[in-house]
Order: sequence, then C-alpha cells, then structure tokens
Amino acid sequence: MVLGRGVKKLDLVDMLLLAALVGLAIVWVAPIVWVIGLAFKPNDVLMRTTGGIFAPPFTGKNFRDILATSAVFGWMLNSFIVAIGQTFLTLAISTLAGYGFARTDFPGKRIAFILVIAGLAVPEQAIIVPLHTMFAEAHLHNTYFGLIAPRLAFPFGVFLMYQYFKGVPREIEEAAMLDNASRLKIFFRVVLPLTVPAQATLGIYTFLHAWNEYFWPLVSATKPEMYTLTIGLAATQTNFAQTEGIGFLMAQAVFAGLPILILYLFFQRHIVTAVAGGAGK
Repeated sequence: MVLGRGVKKLDLVDMLLLAALVGLAIVWVAPIVWVIGLAFKPNDVLMRTTGGIFAPPFTGKNFRDILATSAVFGWMLNSFIVAIGQTFLTLAISTLAGYGFARTDFPGKRIAFILVIAGLAVPEQAIIVPLHTMFAEAHLHNTYFGLIAPRLAFPFGVFLMYQYFKGVPREIEEAAMLDNASRLKIFFRVVLPLTVPAQATLGIYTFLHAWNEYFWPLVSATKPEMYTLTIGLAATQTNFAQTEGIGFLMAQAVFAGLPILILYLFFQRHIVTAVAGGAGK
C-alpha cells in the first residue's frame, strides 16, 4: 500500500516536472515561431497588425527579395570567414594551452594559469578603448584579421580544454612513452583524438559567439563591404525598416539563423558526448 502511494506520488512529481518543462519550452519557442510567422506575411498586412501570424495570407516574397536584391550574402560571407577563422584559431590555441597547463610543468605555471582564468572576470567593455586604439594605429580595422584577432584570447576555451585533458587517464600517455614516443607525438596521435567531443563543443560555442558577435564588429567594421551579418541586419533595421517592411527584416533573421541550426544538427552527437562525460569513458 505504501509502495503504491510512493509510485503515485512519483508519477505526480514526474508529471509536474514534465508540465514545467513543456511550459518553458513553449516560452522559449514562441518568439522563434513568431519571427518565422512574420517572415511569411505580406508587408502591407504587417503595416496594419502583427497579430494573426497563423492566418492567411502568406507569401514568400520576403525571401525572394533577399535572394534578389539584399546585400545579406556579402554580410553572410564575412560572418562565415570571421567565424570559421576564429573557431579554428581558438581551437588550436586553447587546445595547446590547455594541454600545456594540464600535463607539463614549467616555471610560473600556477601564476600564468591564474592570470588566464582572471581574464574571465574582465568585461569586454573595459578594454574596448585600448583595443580600438591599438588596432587603429596598426591599420587593422576593416580587415578580417582585425575582426578575428581580439577574440582569440579566450580564457574559457583554455579552461575547458584544461579540464578535459585532466580527465584523460595518464596511463594512456605513460604507455605511449614506454614505446619511446615523443611528447608532441603523444599529443597529436594519442591524446588529441580523445578530445574530439570537447573540441566540437568549444568549436560550436566559439562559432556561435563569433557569428552573433555585435559589439566589436560595430567598432572595427566601418565600411559596408566589411559588415558582418549582425551589423548589416542592424543597419537595415535602423535605416530601412519602414521602406523594406517588417516581414523582410524577419525573413533576414530567419535566413541568418539557418546556418547555426544546420551546424548544431551536424555536431549534436559530439555535444551530448562531451556533456555526458567524454574522455574518462
């Protein structure tokens, strides 16, 4: 009897948790559904009301306008170049630094690691003025390198890889050392393949951050041809929202979000593996 009551109580708790999760999911998805719905509505209808997104009429004109007349492809190309370049360079730097802190001993290691972690506490706005001045004097504004370089100092990436390397059993490296393998060979052929889930997670996080970055490109990219997607869309919304229409702007937002969705679908398995426990298993 007591067991039966416990089962019923457990079922009630599960149902309440499920209801709460469904409610949170609806709250999270609702703005996305609203944006997609507006993207398929005629602009003359949206001039009167933005409600009734599920009621006709619908149109694909907003997306056709993007393909035909918008500069969004140039901005998207810039975002891809910046995001991919920043992702690969951040992975290389963070992986090497994380392995160095986790597996090697050198003078000042503890102090250096503390300084790296302290970088997490420094807000971006605190260094924007000296950063802007330094890049302006080096004539690096309105260049891809100028958009990529400031974000390569990524303390979170170093800390993530450091923690992951700490979870790799030392016995694996010791076995390779018995076969007279060098430290560099052990890193590339033995240890590095075990960190693919962590690298995928860090890579996706870095790509998303670079793709959605707004503050630094707003400072560094002053020429329209060097705008990233976030800056280009913001300029469109500021200057042409009344002439282009809300539906057109929402279509641009949907178009900009598709690469991120595709990226996540491809690397979802690696993210789950990293969260589930990665190298130790």
